[in-house]
Amino acid sequence: MLKKVIPHTLITDYDIHLIKSGKHYRLYEKLGSHPIQLEGEWGTLFAVWAPNAREVSVIGNFNFWDEQAHPLYLRPDGSGIWEGWIPGVGKGTLYKYSILAPDGRRLHKGDPYARFWEVPPNTASIVWDPYYEWKDDKWLEERKNKARTPQPYSVYEVHLGSWKKTGQGYKSLSYRELADELVNYVAKMGFTHVELLPVMEHPYFPSWGYQITGYFAPTSRFGHPEDFMYLVDSFHQAGIGVILDWVPSHFPYDAHGLADFDGTHLYDHADPRKGFHPDWKSAVFNHGRWEVKSFLISNALFWLDQYHIDGLRVDAVASMLYLDYSRKEGEWVPNQYGGKENIEAIEFLREFNSMVHNDFPDVITVAEESTAWPGVTSPVEQGGLGFDQKWMMGWMHDILKYFMYDPLFRKHHHHELTFSLVYAFSEKFMLPLSHDEVVHGKGPLIDRMPGNDELRFAGLRLLFGYMWTHPGSQLLFMGGEFGQTSEWNIERGLEWWLLDKAPHQGVQKWVADLNDLYTRQKALYEQQFEAEGFEWIEHADWQNSVLTFIRKGKAKKDMLVIAANFTPVVWENYAFGVPGPGQWKEILNSDSKAYGGQGHGNPKPIKAVKKEMHGRAYSISITLPPMAIVIFAPFSSQKGGSKSVAKRKKSTKKQSS
Repeated sequence: MLKKVIPHTLITDYDIHLIKSGKHYRLYEKLGSHPIQLEGEWGTLFAVWAPNAREVSVIGNFNFWDEQAHPLYLRPDGSGIWEGWIPGVGKGTLYKYSILAPDGRRLHKGDPYARFWEVPPNTASIVWDPYYEWKDDKWLEERKNKARTPQPYSVYEVHLGSWKKTGQGYKSLSYRELADELVNYVAKMGFTHVELLPVMEHPYFPSWGYQITGYFAPTSRFGHPEDFMYLVDSFHQAGIGVILDWVPSHFPYDAHGLADFDGTHLYDHADPRKGFHPDWKSAVFNHGRWEVKSFLISNALFWLDQYHIDGLRVDAVASMLYLDYSRKEGEWVPNQYGGKENIEAIEFLREFNSMVHNDFPDVITVAEESTAWPGVTSPVEQGGLGFDQKWMMGWMHDILKYFMYDPLFRKHHHHELTFSLVYAFSEKFMLPLSHDEVVHGKGPLIDRMPGNDELRFAGLRLLFGYMWTHPGSQLLFMGGEFGQTSEWNIERGLEWWLLDKAPHQGVQKWVADLNDLYTRQKALYEQQFEAEGFEWIEHADWQNSVLTFIRKGKAKKDMLVIAANFTPVVWENYAFGVPGPGQWKEILNSDSKAYGGQGHGNPKPIKAVKKEMHGRAYSISITLPPMAIVIFAPFSSQKGGSKSVAKRKKSTKKQSS
């Protein structure tokens, strides 16, 4: 028979001081369940914050879920923490906290700091002490050495549970299976990073992971915590960074989760005008409460510390910044100055970014922020929010709207194509074509393209070409890279069978070659967030729907000239100014037959002639293919052109479709 709870703690007086002041950023080392040895005997130490509870006990499969068997002790220091050590309870034990609320209700709650949970729809936490021997020392050292220096970010956004299905198309791959298939595929495609939709434990699979109950545990649907560590390690050993979606804005009302945790609004606001989110029907974190702030920042640092994560993309930042976000008049409460800015959330975001960059200066943070809030990527010490990059939502909306126009009428909407360059350097932008653009009836990206199949695939290649050569980094959701033809559905895997067809193979090869060019050419990434890295040649040729521009690295030799034709007409002898004399070599052309195009182009180097155009002393005349983008480099500094996918690192395994 198990012994009763023994008073014991990992928490010091200094810990309590930090917790009460909202400055404890390693709470996962103190709260939760921790298997430890005490006087020669193994057991588990439990600690949970429930300041308004009348009683707290640990229930589980070790005591037949008896609410009276193992009560915890309330610390006498006013911290609201209940704790105790239970002998004989070890790794793999199922448990919850039984909490007697102030109003007499008995609540059964999962552990907010649990490292592992049962596979949903089961809801118990699991005592776990992950052990994994990392093999990514080389990656972490290189990450440290390259920190805060210009580098490419080409991000492949992935929902792990629906990237590929097995078992007649209904079973998701495990973390270990993904470590083989997904890692090899991303390496073959040349992406520098993956961004994973939330991997934290969540009860409802169709929420895509955005309704989290287990903030400190990777979902058990695909394996154990060590298996997820293995997946991250595998990405690193393949030279690929891992960014996680992180959701500090809201949480669901599931009975075993954070809501009503001790019978009160512990993690959220009691006033529904502040504590209920109308869009997601979920609870809004109380970012002004010190213990909640410590919980969230500890969680962010946890993934960077324990799982070697390389970046956090913060979801729904706009909903945090504005008190009236998605709310009608009378449904929100102004701040103390009468404004709509959420001062507490703003300070939380600044402190989050400050702590991440202080403790992990080689990690990046990315904001999904859809408004014109100033200084999202400006340093905190200069009054900004402190993010490293921000999703360029305006570009995404404008470009997708533009591509839906019939090419015959695009000349009347030319400004929608170029407007993003008016503000492109006001923030450090990442251009997203994310999961949000291929769900809820929007259809796949290729459905935005008008015309027959030939024009649709040409349009998709042109879209990606303009995206990769536009200032900023880029993110593409899975399936887009080969022209998925159905809307994303998490119950099905991607349509890998499409790669039996040449047009889809062409799009896939085009994206891989864009990634190859982007990572080799400093002109595309060295000044991707700076105005000095971009220069228009001609942006006003609206009658032909043509753009010509220059991308530049810091060295004069690192320069590319780009011409994009947004109509299905071949423009022969299309002339435009270039930066100087010499020869210009076409190094990438989306109309190449290798990508499924018609094959129009410029196979030989083109010599610039001394003929003034567009305010430049020299110009060239090219064949500008239909519905295509062509990229030129100075012939003398050309670095080998576009390598085919087949010539990539021999160590990369071939991805089976």
